[in-house]
Amino acid sequence: MNFRYLFLGISFLTLTFLSSCNKTQILKPEELTLSEGFKNPTGFYNNKPTFSWILPVSEQIKSQSAYQIVVASSKELLPGNADLWDSKKQKSAQSTFVKYQGKALESRQKVYWQVRYWNQDDNISEWSDINTFELGLLNNSDWQAKWAGLDTAKDSIKGVRKFLMHKPQYLRKGFELLTDVASARLYITAKGVFDVHLNGKDVSDDVMTPGWTPYNHRIETLTYDVTELLQTGKNAIAVELASGWHSGRISRGRALYENFASPKILCQLEVVLKDGSKQTIVSDESWRGTTNGPIRLASVYDGEVYDANFEIPNWNTVAFDDSNWKSVEVEAIAKDVKLAPKRHHTVKNQVVFNDAEIVSVKENTSVFNMKQNMVGVPKVKVPMKKGDTLKIRFSEMLLKDNTFYTKNYRSAKSTDYYIAAKDGVIEYVPKFTFHGFQFLELSGYDKNAKPDTSWVQGIAQHSNFEKKGTFTSSHDKLNQLQSNITWGLRDNFFDIPTDCPQRDERLGWTGDAQVIAPTSLFNYDVHAFWTAWLQSLRENQSEHKDGMVPFIVPDVLQTKNGSSGWGDAAVIIPWDIYNATGDITVLEESYESAKKWVGYYQSKVKKQPYLPYMHSFSDWLQPYPSKSGKMGNRGDTPKDLIHAAFFAHSAHLVAKIAGVLGKTDDAKKYAALYKAIANSFENAFFEEGKFTGEIQTQTSYLLGIYFDLFKPETKLKAQKYLLEEIKNADYHLGTGFLGTPILPKVLDDMGEIDLMYKILFKETYPSWFYSINQGATTMWERWNSYSKAEGYNPQPMNSLNHYAYGAIGQWMYERIAGLASLEPGYKKIRIAPIPNTEFLTSASASVNSPYGKVASSWKIENNTFTLDVIIPPNTTAEIHIPNATQNILLVNGNDFTETSNLKLISSDKNVVKILAEPGTYNFQTKL
Repeated sequence: MNFRYLFLGISFLTLTFLSSCNKTQILKPEELTLSEGFKNPTGFYNNKPTFSWILPVSEQIKSQSAYQIVVASSKELLPGNADLWDSKKQKSAQSTFVKYQGKALESRQKVYWQVRYWNQDDNISEWSDINTFELGLLNNSDWQAKWAGLDTAKDSIKGVRKFLMHKPQYLRKGFELLTDVASARLYITAKGVFDVHLNGKDVSDDVMTPGWTPYNHRIETLTYDVTELLQTGKNAIAVELASGWHSGRISRGRALYENFASPKILCQLEVVLKDGSKQTIVSDESWRGTTNGPIRLASVYDGEVYDANFEIPNWNTVAFDDSNWKSVEVEAIAKDVKLAPKRHHTVKNQVVFNDAEIVSVKENTSVFNMKQNMVGVPKVKVPMKKGDTLKIRFSEMLLKDNTFYTKNYRSAKSTDYYIAAKDGVIEYVPKFTFHGFQFLELSGYDKNAKPDTSWVQGIAQHSNFEKKGTFTSSHDKLNQLQSNITWGLRDNFFDIPTDCPQRDERLGWTGDAQVIAPTSLFNYDVHAFWTAWLQSLRENQSEHKDGMVPFIVPDVLQTKNGSSGWGDAAVIIPWDIYNATGDITVLEESYESAKKWVGYYQSKVKKQPYLPYMHSFSDWLQPYPSKSGKMGNRGDTPKDLIHAAFFAHSAHLVAKIAGVLGKTDDAKKYAALYKAIANSFENAFFEEGKFTGEIQTQTSYLLGIYFDLFKPETKLKAQKYLLEEIKNADYHLGTGFLGTPILPKVLDDMGEIDLMYKILFKETYPSWFYSINQGATTMWERWNSYSKAEGYNPQPMNSLNHYAYGAIGQWMYERIAGLASLEPGYKKIRIAPIPNTEFLTSASASVNSPYGKVASSWKIENNTFTLDVIIPPNTTAEIHIPNATQNILLVNGNDFTETSNLKLISSDKNVVKILAEPGTYNFQTKL
């Protein structure tokens, strides 16, 4: 035998083995998601999804140089025989929102996928775990079912303002399965809201499904895997159905959506049996129903009435005899209303408050304090006597005599009733309503019982998104402000972004939405939540040939006019989502809508070039308006100025979006339009940088400066006038909904960071801390909704749970903690805190970015400034260390020197700027 060849063969095998070992040491990708962050969804809406993954934290992994995605119709085909799509090795750093380019996917299809990547040294990773998604019913033609329900309109029950009310329905269908079940899917939706059961068991823990869309355009459908709930032989499906938003009173009582026809369900249970055969059970004429169940009435605004005397034992099981129930009425599926899988997460129970405090007891009436203004329902366990009625009232705050302040609920009754069928402790949770409250009043319970804190729990409800960011500091009130911001967001993200959660409104106001979007995208993973609502916006916009965007979405007011600063949500929110996530899809989906909104502005230009004449809510709820009452709500910044400013801003953003999408002609066209509007804006409203209007306002300057509508020399003058206005206000806020979000951004750009700190930390009205000093646990609608000294603002439009002024949260992340995205989706990160030792000794923030956790945490101790930073793989960061020079800077305990991970950008007496590769770093410098 030739030993030379034997030696070479052994050497080759050894090298191959070592190479193979080296490859297996590169960790597999993590956190695989689809489109707007979905993880292994069932009933998915998108048959052309995008794929994202995160590189694991490891010294070997700085960046991605290539990837490969494989997609197959079964798990067994992966990774080597992918029959739907194999991307092959793609030399790219892209690890987010990679578009599917495989075979067309169809309704019901279950899909399996994996990904692997190559690192910066071209070493290959292990394959990821296999992830899945299963599509819902994508087309109306996929449905065999019919809309089914009882005629409840004929009862002619009239509620508040003689609004038609519908008795909740109890609907059911018995059916038989001939053999054992292999798999089963329940596809279901409603014109109304529903809760569904199979064989006596809850199908889901979802709340107020299917949610709220423009029902004349689209109704969302849900898909549930119900394999484990079915049995061989007899089965029963049962649905509770109430009015919800579709058939209940919404806003001030205008009729829409089929004139509030009786609620109906659409239900299709598809079963695959173990012998390979299939059975489909659908909602049709064979279903039976009654309105003679325990939920007597239910309303979004007014509450629920539950009478235990009408409980129907075992009604949702196979044992129940429904022969004396009525046959349902049916109607065919309309072709012009799209049935589509829900594209964001349902509302669920999120937090349970157990530590209620008894405020007062008088006869058999007790008031409980949940200690947090919240949105949801109570869970009550109360001793009662047969036939008595428990009355449950709600309030955000109390009057001085400990009675309820409910003037701000306006016509919303917000009251639940429970009628006892026997003596003893009853347990009750309302199902088809929700309330905004901190205080809860019980009356009508057993007069001999002593009230106890265990009687009530508060169940907070909101759309089911995950926490994304954290912010904390050394200042208690700043931390309370962060808490108030995040509670305001959760409480008002109830399937859609609402303005308030408690009064007879709870509507998707577009202006409120566009000002809070950036802050929400720091705190919560609301990518899918916003893109779903933007689809509703586009659907409502499509009703208007001139491109008008309504004030509210869904547009139950049937708006006739658009408002500057409100309709701009069609342009601003997609741009904000893109910058927060890096997802170009939202720009593609919204591009035509954004152009149409700019076209609406153009259609409103009448006399003066580029100056629209139209409706506006102006700088809504600016403090100290010159006019009183309702007339003062719009503030003092002229609406014509606001029209022109937002017209210019939206044109500018459309130009930028066109650039991102590669639409170069449009980019030039809208950039030219923006410049022309800016020129008209300056000439019409300013002279030598000074606002020429009768009343000087902070917002008039802020809009011109932030939207870059001045010539450079004029801008400098306008900045000085802005500072004068702030000084004239004794360094307090003078801004409403439109001016407040951009005030910190303008002062930041001007280098007036200390001034912004001064305004932020003001304790007196109008300021962010003012409401905290009055006991607020959420953001308020008005800067002066309440004061301990003077009581409540006299106007009934006085929500104590509004999120608009929480827009300061963006600046808290980006400047106080110093964490911001420099390139869309945090591909490049800026860590640049500017501390102010007059107010703070520490602050920190983290964000779960599309690439992994980003964190910035600083503290000042013993005259030493310390900054801890986390930069995730496949990104880079520009780190600014304030009050440092490279000569006195320590990195991870050692003198700073440039390495492959840390490169010096610049250094002067004020700041050291460093370009950092992924990793964890500790910076220290003496002050």
